[in-house]
Amino acid sequence: MEKKVIMIRNGASFMVNAIVKNLEEAGYSVMPVDATVAAVNGGRKESDIFLLYLGDYVFDASDLLVYLKDLCVEEEKLLILLGTPAEMATVETTISPALIAARFERPLDIKKLLDTLARLMQVNDENARKKNILLVDDDNTFQKTVKTWLAGKYRVTILSSGAQALMYIADNKPDLILLDYEMPVISGPQVLEMIRSETKVEAIPVIFLTGKGDRESVMKVLALKPDGYLLKSMDQAALLKALDDFFEKKKYEQLHETPN
Repeated sequence: MEKKVIMIRNGASFMVNAIVKNLEEAGYSVMPVDATVAAVNGGRKESDIFLLYLGDYVFDASDLLVYLKDLCVEEEKLLILLGTPAEMATVETTISPALIAARFERPLDIKKLLDTLARLMQVNDENARKKNILLVDDDNTFQKTVKTWLAGKYRVTILSSGAQALMYIADNKPDLILLDYEMPVISGPQVLEMIRSETKVEAIPVIFLTGKGDRESVMKVLALKPDGYLLKSMDQAALLKALDDFFEKKKYEQLHETPN
């Protein structure tokens, strides 16, 4: 994992230089850029993490803030604010708070900044790789169809029974299990119950696949508290969107979780 960050600032200062020095001593490669659209655009490909060192300039930097917002949305850049409450509030009138990965008031706690950077880089690295989805379903045709649909974006492992799934996750940790609700021998609910009872695998997300979309059937599925459910009648576009939304939500939760 490459430890590289971009420091956006309005000119060099004692505090900016001190932060850069601390980051470099911690093994980070820091690329300082001026607080202008042109400068940020020129360096944006060097890292996915931006440190925005605020100052009075931010009150008249609407073009820069709009550009940073677009980068956070379109290129999934991670933005960390370093400044006063008033400066950060100004930023958040343009950039939604949900798009801001972290905030630090000056004077900075460097240790907390370093800890946050390490966590964000780990989350970003995990989310950059291709997700591994375990599909558990006894319908061979459905298995092959879904694997074909998802192959361009996800790594898909297919298994035909709950027993096979339990053996698989004993040695492998998929990012998500798509689990058929109705299977012979060991049903989907039984598999979920066994997963949740094992400390080693209990945190693996499980989404049920069901062929029944009526309210009573859906409520029965949700009562088991999976991470969601999907109808087996969904087309490719709907399935991909549902999975993309799921992983985007997980990423947001990871980025904004409170460290222990």
